[in-house]
Amino acid sequence: MSKVLLSIGRRRGLQGAAAGVVVLGLLLWWLLPLGDRPPSGTITFSTGTLRGVYQEYGERLRTAFGKDMPDLEVRLLTSDGSQENVTRVATGKADFTIAAADAVETYELENGPGAEHLRGVARLYDDYVQLVVARGSRINSVADLRGKRVAVGPPKSGVRLIAERVLTAAGIDPRQGVRPMADGINTGPGRLRQGAIDAFFWSGGLPTDGLKQLAPKFAFRFVPIEADLVAKLHAQGGATRYYRATNMPESAYPNIQDGSPVPTIAVSNVLMTRDDVDPRLTEWVTRTVIDSRDRIGAHVHSAQLVDLRTAIYTDPLALHAGARRYYRSVKP
Repeated sequence: MSKVLLSIGRRRGLQGAAAGVVVLGLLLWWLLPLGDRPPSGTITFSTGTLRGVYQEYGERLRTAFGKDMPDLEVRLLTSDGSQENVTRVATGKADFTIAAADAVETYELENGPGAEHLRGVARLYDDYVQLVVARGSRINSVADLRGKRVAVGPPKSGVRLIAERVLTAAGIDPRQGVRPMADGINTGPGRLRQGAIDAFFWSGGLPTDGLKQLAPKFAFRFVPIEADLVAKLHAQGGATRYYRATNMPESAYPNIQDGSPVPTIAVSNVLMTRDDVDPRLTEWVTRTVIDSRDRIGAHVHSAQLVDLRTAIYTDPLALHAGARRYYRSVKP
């Protein structure tokens, strides 16, 4: 009798152990998708200007992709910014990029080549418009830029798009009312320090390395962009609906802002691709972007703002099928 009971007990123990292995296997499959080999091949990622957030974020993402997808080669291409980035992805010169929502909408409204194939992967973080002048400058408002030497960003940048609209809203012709310069964050700070320009526009995440590096060398300040000017921007219609009045927090550049927020404009950034990019690859890319937030955020402050709850809102772009698959897999 005791042998029978022992046999039954042993059998039940083995069954329980087997069930435990099955449960563990299922858990590992869910957490680590065993058997799903990471994508391989080569992709091109269009970033931005040197010393800008797009460039640094792109470099950090490439490292994160390398850990999750070791057989995937990621080529980074620097660019003038959002406008060039959108064009590159739409025309197949890049596979993934980051661009401001207003630049994406503008490209679509202008029926740019391939616009109908653009798709969203994740909403990332907001860009803040930063209008920079020397601390002793007499420029205290956008209206004071009239007749001045103003860097409005490279021709294909998102900065150029916003700067020209802001100047127009202030009643200034962006081509004749100022002396426009094409400097971006890579050259603007140095030329302001040298006295070669009177002001420069920058639109980027907070804080931006190009300005952090300038702070110890040169006394500068930010010119406010007030809410009434944002209302005039909205009156222009089209992609200006993506601009919202906000304050640049005092913590962005504490040694420059002296504890005071600065009224300005914010616009969201979208990680984007095309509808013909492999859904499985895009799903892996989306997963890495979300999972690497804290690691990248330790170096790129803006990355800390990537949030799973808001990442799916990639307006004006519909979600790519692969990104949608990922968000559904993690839906609570």
